[in-house]
Amino acid sequence: MARITHSTTRPAARRGAAALAVLTVGALGLAACSGTAEETPTEGGTLKLWHYEGADSAMGKAWAEAIDVFEEETGATVEFEEKSFEQIQSTASQVLDTDAAPDLMEFNKGNATAGFLASTGLITDISDAVEEYGWADKLAPSLQTTAKYSDDGVMGGDTWYGVPNYGEFVGVYYNLDAFAEAGLEVPTTYAEFVDVLDAFVAKGITPLAEAGAEYPLGQLWYQLALSQADRQFVNDYQLYENPVDWQGSEITYATETLSDYVDKGYIASDVSSVKAEDAGVSFINGSAPIFVSGSWWYGRFVAEATGFDWTMTAFPEATLSLGSSGNLWVVPENAANKELAYEFIDITMRPEIQAIIGNNGGVPVAADPADITDEKSQELITVFNGILDADGLSFYPDWPAPGFYDVIVQQLQGLVTGSQDVATTNANLGAQYDEGTADFR
Repeated sequence: MARITHSTTRPAARRGAAALAVLTVGALGLAACSGTAEETPTEGGTLKLWHYEGADSAMGKAWAEAIDVFEEETGATVEFEEKSFEQIQSTASQVLDTDAAPDLMEFNKGNATAGFLASTGLITDISDAVEEYGWADKLAPSLQTTAKYSDDGVMGGDTWYGVPNYGEFVGVYYNLDAFAEAGLEVPTTYAEFVDVLDAFVAKGITPLAEAGAEYPLGQLWYQLALSQADRQFVNDYQLYENPVDWQGSEITYATETLSDYVDKGYIASDVSSVKAEDAGVSFINGSAPIFVSGSWWYGRFVAEATGFDWTMTAFPEATLSLGSSGNLWVVPENAANKELAYEFIDITMRPEIQAIIGNNGGVPVAADPADITDEKSQELITVFNGILDADGLSFYPDWPAPGFYDVIVQQLQGLVTGSQDVATTNANLGAQYDEGTADFR
């Protein structure tokens, strides 16, 4: 068994992440090439591992099993330290530059996080290991984007600095009992989606659970922009390939439509003060029949939204959806046992470990479909795979610039309270975006 030393009593909650799998035939064949638990231990040594997933989470359960498999196969010992998200985020740049660095750790993906560590030389270029173990063949292109960085730390580069083994995305949750009671069906087109919203409003029901004080409203805004966009728009917005037109058709449509949603009663008039937890609870308790949010809620809804039947789909008619890989396994440049780190990563990509993620409300990236036995998990994985098949993962609206999350929240609050109009909102967003991304363009 692993020797576990706890530096915190409880890891932080999800940060833009949760998950499901790309279940492809190619992934299965490659995963089968990994070693088996019957191999004779030959190496010994110690792998110092940090991550911040809770023991009862999908990833926590899967990685605990991976530790057992790793120790049995290699003869090495895993020294696991349970860190919080905040501990790793706030101390990484200092600790990783010392001999106290772990051999392997979970780290948040994105330009300001993993990209920053890559650009400053604190984490290892693992491109050779990716090729050796065949990990690239298990990851869809949009999942690879957050694992590869340029020399200046911009994701989507040519060099591998991390490997994700789970994913996440934003879709639409529907209360099926509320739909049946209202004589409605789950929409498959955007026009049908709007008809459903109108029908609930006509019955005196505010249909959308929303939160303007935190991330959900900004994610809905970005999803509306994506509904009018193509991959080039995403590359311009997220990867700085071309300037973003903040008065252009995609963003103008999103901002105008969000304002209309409030005016038409699709969203509560006090949305600017509502937090994400309150929005999620309003779906759980049945007071809001629709919630546009992420797969990170899925496991909680399975456990708590038990008073009615519900389902989740991708946003209707959208070929692009918010989402990305999950957080990354990264190997610090000062790691003492890099080869052991690569072997552990490879174990977490095996179908049997991926199945643990998938059967516990997570989104694995290399699971055998036959191993996913939970019906609700199968539903979530099917939705995610459909998005991957369309190369639809389009990341999150706050990613391009440090501090842009707060800018989006504040500007959309101004919009939905009526204190500023669409053009002003777009102009303010654009000015802050341009300022925050100037060094990358």
